[in-house]
This record gives sequence, structure tokens and C-alpha cells, in this order.
Amino acid sequence: MTQSAAAQKPPATPRRLDPEDAQHALAEVQERLRRQQLVADLVHRQEEGDAKATLVEDLVHRQHEAELKTLLDGLHPADIAFILESLPKDERQAIWKLVSPEHDADVLLEVEDWVRESLIEAMDRQDLVAATGNMDADELADLAPDLPPDVVAEVQKGLTEEERAQLLEAMGYPEDSVGAIMDFEMVRVREDVTLEVVLRYLRRLHELPDHTDQIFVVDRQDKLQGILPLSRLLVSEPETEVRAVMNSDFLALNPLDSDADAAGAFERYDLVSAPVMDDQGRLIGRVTIADVVDVMREDSQEQALSRAGLQEEDIFAPVSTALRNRAPWLLFNLCTAATASFVASQFEGTVSQIVILAFLMSIVAGIGGNSGNQTMTLIIRALAMGRITGRNLWQLVKRELFVTLMVGLCGSVVAALFAWAISHSLSIALVMMAAMICNMLVGASVGVLVPMLRARFGKDPAMGSSVLLTFATDSLGFFIFLGLATIFLL
Repeated sequence: MTQSAAAQKPPATPRRLDPEDAQHALAEVQERLRRQQLVADLVHRQEEGDAKATLVEDLVHRQHEAELKTLLDGLHPADIAFILESLPKDERQAIWKLVSPEHDADVLLEVEDWVRESLIEAMDRQDLVAATGNMDADELADLAPDLPPDVVAEVQKGLTEEERAQLLEAMGYPEDSVGAIMDFEMVRVREDVTLEVVLRYLRRLHELPDHTDQIFVVDRQDKLQGILPLSRLLVSEPETEVRAVMNSDFLALNPLDSDADAAGAFERYDLVSAPVMDDQGRLIGRVTIADVVDVMREDSQEQALSRAGLQEEDIFAPVSTALRNRAPWLLFNLCTAATASFVASQFEGTVSQIVILAFLMSIVAGIGGNSGNQTMTLIIRALAMGRITGRNLWQLVKRELFVTLMVGLCGSVVAALFAWAISHSLSIALVMMAAMICNMLVGASVGVLVPMLRARFGKDPAMGSSVLLTFATDSLGFFIFLGLATIFLL
């Protein structure tokens, strides 16, 4: 029986803050930074070369730094990460210098990628080696792309042969795979020992790996034979052998599986941890619920940004960086808006004769966009969960179109009554009704087809989807509404 080598962790970490307390801690840090800056500005207004003023500034600066350091020492690394993410770059660097070295590694793992890069840039080589030297192989693999190559090489020298092999293995898997998020810290036993022996072995460990809900049963070649839930271990007779109570029916992941698929399995089966096996059936790691929650959060953030045509960026990034991130899809959106305006301009004669149409056509375009957005959200979610296949695609399309038709019929009646009330024209009301139904069907079709086509060609289904949807529902909405008005009202 063996346990993967675990890094020595610092003593007990400070208490975790709830969201409100974290906001208070951030506000306190910002207030102390503001007071520090205020003192510096007052001193600078003094006569140049005033030694007394400089001495006062130095003393006050040290006092503020001591207060900030005391505050930071009482915070959990995750809360420190939250504070760093919420500060402009200069203030972020000032606070980062005050963080206790024993928490450097944990904070680097907790912060978002765009913050981590700036923190690593501010650290010298020696501090980086010290911060990463005690990390687990899977944690080091997460940071390796952001670390200087010489730092990674230096840290590798301090690893055991097993840890070095684990690090190279973790770094060799694709970013969005199970292999990239698995860890190597787990408890393994043989099937021919008794539960009493297992319990004695567990009591000899310093602590169990985080999120341990089961023990993995392996043979001498490390091939996974079954799992032993801790609950079953505690309630069974001590003299019972492991093979008699272990569960041979278990879910195992492959390191090349998608991390999104793994997250779906955890959600479906309410898992806390799951073993990872290679193609030969050997146990090479495990995935825990903590890793899965991170995957779900990152995927959710990426989808929200992608739908607006954005990529993750530092909220305090330079304007030039923000422009490179946002400009492409905004320019595309400008082109689509211009196209919609061009379509409307082709019906100038119709609008000039029936002015009320100018007020109503925005309703047609807006409702079509909202309807399509609902469909698109469902499709993107279903794609992310792997619920759409070639067999059920057409059925899904028909269902969405039928649902949209039913909703459109109900909504268009309300819209028609509104159009009749302000125009006193039954013809305009009927045109409004027909145009709304047609544009909602356009929105539903685009909401299905755009994500599906992007997924079919290996692209992010959410990237720019809302921009394309707006283009379709605005341009075609204007065309349908004004076209019908031209045919039936003139």
C-alpha cells in the first residue's frame, strides 16, 4: 500500500471569509492605500529637500505597510487573491510585496491567469523558486506555462524521480483534458489485506488528501481493481478483507477525456472524486470535486464573455489591450448595424407614407432577438453538456421551431392589439402579427444553427453568437416587416 508524496503545507490557514466580509477586507485595504497616497502627496507639497518631511513620510509609509501586512496575514490565500484581482496594477504590486512568502504559492494558484502573469513578472527568480519548490506536481503543472523556463528547470532538480515523472506527465496533456486537472495525491491499498490493516495505515498518515471519499484498490502493477468507500471502511468488520467489501463497479476517467465531460459525470452521479486510468488500466491520478468546480466556473465565465465576442482580460488592463480584445467584434457589430439600417433605408417610401411603421419595426427586431437568444442559450448549454447528437439534432430543431411558433402566436396577438391601439388600423395590426411570428422563427433558426455550425467546425459555439443573432434578427426583421407592409399596405 502506498500514498503519493505530498508537499508540506504551511500550518493552519486563516479563516475563510464570506462574500460580505471579503468586500469589507477589500474596502479596508483600499482605504489604507488611499491614506498612504494622501500622506505622500502632502509631503511632496513641502519644500524640496525638507529632511523632516521625508522622515515623516517614511515613518507613516512603514506604519501603513505594517498595518496592511497584519491585515493580509489574517486572510485566507483565496481572499488575498480576490483583493489582488480587484486592485489596479500599481496597487496590486504594492500589496503583493506584503503577502507572506508562505502563502505565495497558494495565492498564485488562486488568482486568475491575467493577474498571475503580472505577479510572476514582479517576483525575482529566487522568490519564484522558493514559492513553487513545495508545490505538488499537478499544481506546478498549472503554473508552468506562466513560469520562466529556468525557474521550472530549477524546481525540477528538487523533485524526486516520481514527482518529476508526474510533472512531465501532467504537462503533456492538453489544456482542457482530464489529465491537465488531475492530481496525484491519493491513497492506494491492496485487495488482500484486512480493513484493520487499512485503518492502521491511515492512522499513520499525517493527513488524508483533500476530498478523499474513497480509497483505490490496486494490484502490484498499479492496475485499478476497485474502490473502497470510506463509509464502508468505517462500518464493516475490521477482520474483513478489502476484496470482500470493495466496489468493483466504478466510474473511471481517461486522461484524454474532456474536462467538461468529467464535470458532467460529476454532476450526473454526485461524485466527490473519481480515479483516472490510462489505456492499460493503471491508476495514474484522480479528479476531485474541487477541480470540477473550477472547470465549471471557468467554462461559465468563458461562455458569458464569448457570447459578447470577448476574451478574458484584466479589468485594469491598459486601454490598448482592451481595444485589441473588444474592437474586432464591435467593428463587426457596427457592420451588421449598418446593414440593418441599409435594409430599412430601402423602404423609405413605405415608412414615409406610414410613419407609424418606424415606431413598430424596432419591436419586431427586439422580440426576434430575445426569442433567438433564449433558443441559443439552451443550445449552447446542451452542447456543453454533450446532449446533442446527430440522431436528436433534427428533433431538437423541430421542437424549438414549434415552441417558438406557439410563443410567437401568443405574443403576436398582444403586439397586434398594441399596433391597432396606436394606429387604429387592422391591416397594420395583422402585418405586425405576421412579421413578429416570422422574425421569431428566424431568431430560433439562427439560435440553433450558429452554435451548431461553430461546434461542427471545432470553434467555440458561444463566441460572437449574440452578435450574429442580432445581425440576423435586425436585418431580416426590418426586411420582413417593411416588406409585408409594402405589399399589403400600399
